[in-house]
Amino acid sequence: MKQSRFFAIYEEEKVRQKALYTVNLVPGEKVYDEKLVNVNNIEYREWNPRKSKMAAAILKGIGQIGLRPEQIVLYLGASSGTTPSHFSDILGKEGFMFALDFAPRVVRDLVKLCEKRKNMCPILADANHPEEYAGNICEVDFLYQDIAQKNQAEIFIKNIDWFLKSGGFAMLCVKSRSMDVTANPRDIYKKIKAELEKRYTMIDWMELDPLEKDHCVFLVKKK
Repeated sequence: MKQSRFFAIYEEEKVRQKALYTVNLVPGEKVYDEKLVNVNNIEYREWNPRKSKMAAAILKGIGQIGLRPEQIVLYLGASSGTTPSHFSDILGKEGFMFALDFAPRVVRDLVKLCEKRKNMCPILADANHPEEYAGNICEVDFLYQDIAQKNQAEIFIKNIDWFLKSGGFAMLCVKSRSMDVTANPRDIYKKIKAELEKRYTMIDWMELDPLEKDHCVFLVKKK
């Protein structure tokens, strides 16, 4: 087990590809079906790249992710908490994350997760309307969005404008088939990239095939 080039993310060489890990903030507790590994009395959780776009982007070689310990984070589309739980590990006890989703069923799972992970707060809300939850969220250092809706880019831009600090980073996970099932995914990515570059500094972007089919991530910095 060794430190990767990103803060609080570890890696292990395996036969086919590297495996990623984060240090478990709640030792002994699994969040999904991840493997727990103990090395020198430190418990690590394996981060599955087929269940997390961020992990997939790291293994695909993205140059920067914008996430580090002790930040304040807004996570849009948190679902039941698979990737958010690894963010929680990375942020540590001095960091904090607002984990938002609009589906009551998955937010119930988030509530249970946040009872154990004190650096996470669940929010039941629609990311299309940041004005409705603005009173519950402060300015953030990092924004991450994984929402499979047709207007993904519009939601991302709205929330950056509302919550992201100047100089802060934001990552958008694009599911092309949710935007237009008939279009070439690369045409969709090209359009979104141009739209984001009008407003922010484009740091990096990457297609996630074959780990996440028809997905792409964009990392931007707010000016």
